[in-house]
Amino acid sequence: MDVVGIRNTAGDLPEAWNSRLLGRVGTAGVKVLRMDGRPLVSESHDTAEALLVLDGVLRLVADGVDVDVRAGEMYVVRAGVEHAVRPGSRGTLVIVEQI
Repeated sequence: MDVVGIRNTAGDLPEAWNSRLLGRVGTAGVKVLRMDGRPLVSESHDTAEALLVLDGVLRLVADGVDVDVRAGEMYVVRAGVEHAVRPGSRGTLVIVEQI
């Protein structure tokens, strides 16, 4: 596999919050997306997911608790936990999850 420019890939995406699969590690997918300040509705998943902020900030509410994840930080949402994106989330987000 070639080297992937994650920020460039995110910047080239036509719409915010629509991810692109960068690659797979075992059964997990590594995806990137751009955040644009809009909130997203609450969701939960059968498996955990890792949320890694490359630049900007991800503003979540997870299991009823407000969480800000800043550039260079990662937050793991446990399987089954309700989580939503709050207004003001901006930047580049990498998601690692089972696919």
